[in-house]
Amino acid sequence: MRCPYCGSSDTQVKDSRPAEDSSCIRRRRVCSTCGGRFTTFERVQLREIVVVKKSGRRAPFDRDKLTRSVEIALRKRPVESERVEQMISGIVRQLESLGEVEIESQRIGELVIEGLRSLDAVAYVRFASVYRDFREARDFSAVIDELENGGAGAALAPDSGDAEDA
Repeated sequence: MRCPYCGSSDTQVKDSRPAEDSSCIRRRRVCSTCGGRFTTFERVQLREIVVVKKSGRRAPFDRDKLTRSVEIALRKRPVESERVEQMISGIVRQLESLGEVEIESQRIGELVIEGLRSLDAVAYVRFASVYRDFREARDFSAVIDELENGGAGAALAPDSGDAEDA
């Protein structure tokens, strides 16, 4: 592991412990060259996933991009970070368990919508507004009505855009 301060590859692990929901290992490291201390997280990756965008472009799946999208939807909402991390880990596990190397961005968006629905209604509507490219106030109304009536799916089909761009 390279030191983020000086770029040296001579670093040592000082402490390791399970983090989050035990889906990753948190390691405290120290650089032998400059003495800088930093933390890394190690996760199991079952397979490389490629996201197929609506435009047909392909890009490697980026967990951090998914996390940022979810955090934007959850900004200033009272949701514990552990629950968010569990949701994201669950989405990644579902994607890996599909057994497919290429996954359409729409499928990822659907999984995020399902997860946000159970976490926070406001975040759900925020994400849906970007995911479905809302243009008018009635678009919000339709999703809120669907949320309140307990229906699922049909009102959330994307009109345009990529889920990962949300």
